[in-house]
Amino acid sequence: MALLYGLLWRLLLVLVHVNRALVVWLRVRLRSWKGRLWERAVAGLLLPVALAGFPDHQKKLDQNPDANANPVTGNRTAGRRSRWLSDGRSLEKLPVHIGLLVTEEEPSYTDIANLVVWCMAVGISYVSVYDNHGVFRKNNSHLLEEIVRQQQDLLGAEGSKCNVEFLSHGSDKRQHHVVSCSPTVKVLSPEDGKQSIVQAAQQLCRSVENKERSSKDISVSMLDVLLRESKNVPDPELVVKFGPVDSTLGFLPWHIRLTEFISLPSHRNVSYEDLLSVLQRFGSCQQRLGH
Repeated sequence: MALLYGLLWRLLLVLVHVNRALVVWLRVRLRSWKGRLWERAVAGLLLPVALAGFPDHQKKLDQNPDANANPVTGNRTAGRRSRWLSDGRSLEKLPVHIGLLVTEEEPSYTDIANLVVWCMAVGISYVSVYDNHGVFRKNNSHLLEEIVRQQQDLLGAEGSKCNVEFLSHGSDKRQHHVVSCSPTVKVLSPEDGKQSIVQAAQQLCRSVENKERSSKDISVSMLDVLLRESKNVPDPELVVKFGPVDSTLGFLPWHIRLTEFISLPSHRNVSYEDLLSVLQRFGSCQQRLGH
């Protein structure tokens, strides 16, 4: 009988320990469940308030887009602009007019747009883009869109807008896009080269035929005046030629007698450092004009 009582006593002790363990477990679970329930209740109460205030906040952002700007991105953009402008000022000499001569078969609009924007950022006033097949001229709207897009990406919303002017011929009028005081981008083709010289000579001959001028008035200086009136830009001091072709391919033959030509293997994947290196080489060049 004593053995039986001993076994019952041990069984009761085991049940007591199990009961205590269950109570502790239930208390922990209950607290966790109450915490989550409380969090859900608070979220349920605050959500309508947040949703009610969101339209007003969004309206303020729409009225003031700068309030939603990323300060890190903005600082990085401002830093780039400052660096490029400082690079331009540090050069011994900076061309007023630079030409980008693409001799490759398949031009890259993005890479050319990058070059144009970098040229503007360092302080170059005139940028001429030329290819022998007139691809950029035929697709000038595409080039314009890419320049504006790259300008916004590289210089930010506050970057100065460029004035992209496409030279036309005959009775066509010039087309101006993105009005601004400076700088100016000109898209050229072979028609702006030898063909423009022929047209100027024909204009002189017609003026003599119509007795507006005499034959004695026809001179190199008069032809030079007519050609410069049609282009209305200073002569390019520097032309960067991209590609393996060792030729100017008809790039403004009348205007490049004093132009410095520097070649790069390709305009594709060209970097800002590549352009800066070219400008540094140009700055160290000594032109011996002679007499």
